[in-house]
Amino acid sequence: MKKYKILIWISLFAISMGIFEGAVVVYLRALYYPEGFAFPLKLMNNNVAITELIREFASLIMLLSVGVIAGKNISQRFAWFIYTFAVWDIVYYIFLYLILSWPESIFTWDILFLLPVAWTGPVISPVIISLLMILLAFVILIKNSDSNNQFKIIKREWILLIAGSLIIFVSFIWDYCKFINQNLSNIEISDKTISERLYFISFQYIPDKFPWLLFICGVLTIIIGILIIIKRNNTLFKLD
Repeated sequence: MKKYKILIWISLFAISMGIFEGAVVVYLRALYYPEGFAFPLKLMNNNVAITELIREFASLIMLLSVGVIAGKNISQRFAWFIYTFAVWDIVYYIFLYLILSWPESIFTWDILFLLPVAWTGPVISPVIISLLMILLAFVILIKNSDSNNQFKIIKREWILLIAGSLIIFVSFIWDYCKFINQNLSNIEISDKTISERLYFISFQYIPDKFPWLLFICGVLTIIIGILIIIKRNNTLFKLD
């Protein structure tokens, strides 16, 4: 019963955080995109841009804090963190759709994250990752339902999960990095004002092509890792 209470309260936190995050975006779009969001991004002043980066970092700390508080061991803390992250992300898009009727489709491009560089991709891509994170979280938490059980993800499973995550990360930054590389000459790269030039070029970026093959390879790698974890532990999808 205690497990269900933790699940309910963490889910409520993640849902509330998704709504809170969505509300911030609603305000930003009312200020910068009154005609509707579209690329290229509108140029923001430095204070607003820096605030956005700090806000994203603070959001990660909040999600991590919940995992640390809720979990009894490293595996549980990791599971609660990725579960909260995933629910937050899905609710964020649901909230934006209800308030702004955006995204227009699951293939609408979005800025996914800004650290360490801009992540971009169709909305369906982070939703797929969020669903995988929820699946992995439940696999871990179900196996950890016994307080005496110290479940661990073994080395080969970590390798698959991390490798898949890195491949997906590259797929998210691929198009943006290609654009930046094409628009910065060798002279500009060696220039002392590179950060200023990069800042202005970033606001000229319009997504071109998402590397679906790379993304799918990352997703499949993670799925294989999850299936191996399930097979090794004979995990049943029920909470004790």
